Amino acid sequence: MSSTLLAGIGRAASSRRDFLKNGTAAATGLALAGGLNIARAAHPAGGDELKLALVGCGSRGAGATLQCLSANDNVKLIAVADAFADSAKNCLRALRKDGRIARKIDVPEDRVFVGLDAYEQAIAAGPDIVLLATPPGFRPIHYAAAIQAGKHVFMEKPCCVDAPGFRSLMESNKLADEKGLKVSVGLQMRRAKKLIDKVKAIQAGSLGDITLMRAYWNQGSIWFRKRQPSQTEMEYQVRNWYHFVWLSGDHIVEQNVHFLDICNWVKNAYPVQANGMGSCHVRHNRGMGQIYDNHFVEYTYADGTKMYDQARQQPGTWTALTLFVHGVKGVVEMPGDWGEGFFQEHIDLVNAVRKNEKLNDGWHGATSSFTAVLGRMATYSGQVVNWDEAVEKGPSEMPAKFAFDADPPAMPDKDGNYPMAMPGSYKPY
Repeated sequence: MSSTLLAGIGRAASSRRDFLKNGTAAATGLALAGGLNIARAAHPAGGDELKLALVGCGSRGAGATLQCLSANDNVKLIAVADAFADSAKNCLRALRKDGRIARKIDVPEDRVFVGLDAYEQAIAAGPDIVLLATPPGFRPIHYAAAIQAGKHVFMEKPCCVDAPGFRSLMESNKLADEKGLKVSVGLQMRRAKKLIDKVKAIQAGSLGDITLMRAYWNQGSIWFRKRQPSQTEMEYQVRNWYHFVWLSGDHIVEQNVHFLDICNWVKNAYPVQANGMGSCHVRHNRGMGQIYDNHFVEYTYADGTKMYDQARQQPGTWTALTLFVHGVKGVVEMPGDWGEGFFQEHIDLVNAVRKNEKLNDGWHGATSSFTAVLGRMATYSGQVVNWDEAVEKGPSEMPAKFAFDADPPAMPDKDGNYPMAMPGSYKPY
């Protein structure tokens, strides 16, 4: 993470449009590139100093830290944690070089924690708020640890990649409410005024009864990090987390969750059923990973409303990041808004902490993340998948042991290729 990239977060650039044209931007860097100019962001009144700890020092973690420190007064970063020493040190170096926030960083060497268990040390270092931005597969474990320790939390989306993770999230959400802890989730479009106004109007009846929703997250290729000679299999997969189901949930979960969340927001509900299709058709990733490059899902809500969802990563194809809500009175387009929400989610969290106001985005963070997981279960299996059964019976995608010398869930065969779900053979539960 360079200081140049960090500086880019303060520019209201049309990075999503550029991303769609190029189709090769790193998924973790997208959130950094397009942001609200910090000078336009409202700073809540400073109260008692709030201490932050960052867990997960990739580009999204660095971006979340910059946004929180920039948008709020009297906050400081006191600890960072990452699985890899180079990631932690590079992130911290870049943050310190940014003149807007350098004075708000107080991280001595003994509060730079490294390893797959580094989150425990960061949580124990005395923060008031923990920022969780590791690969999504780790999110339920880290969230549970932070809430159990009595910490307020910002966690990036998606919040889980499997059913056990979803169940864990819901237990942690309940505990957070019992303890009066505040939780913000990086589904930042819920904090964008234009979208808030549109959703309010639809919920007030501007479209009449909703008849259909259509969501599109169609793009080109994504990043990949070459295998290094000294890497264990676990290290290789954690470095290339996007390409493995246990770490990312597949791209239908990792990225497409944004628009699934908006659809759930509009309906104030989540789907009860999904069926779909998908494959790895053009991605040349044999020996690189195991995720699909295209998904199509038909979701059904309890009242019978349908939501059709496309998620594709195929170069040279139609690109679109948007969704449409159809009602008996017309149709409204709700394109992604990638600006003010990135800052506002941190402003709202800090204000809620200081004013002791209720805030727990963990509930919709969990249900929208599992909506995406439900869709993946449907596309991988080719079966109709029901929400309640999936929550109860869905398998764990996690490894038996979290260690760099342990085997991850998906191991390569003798030719170096990873197992990939086959519809008709894969069982959702």
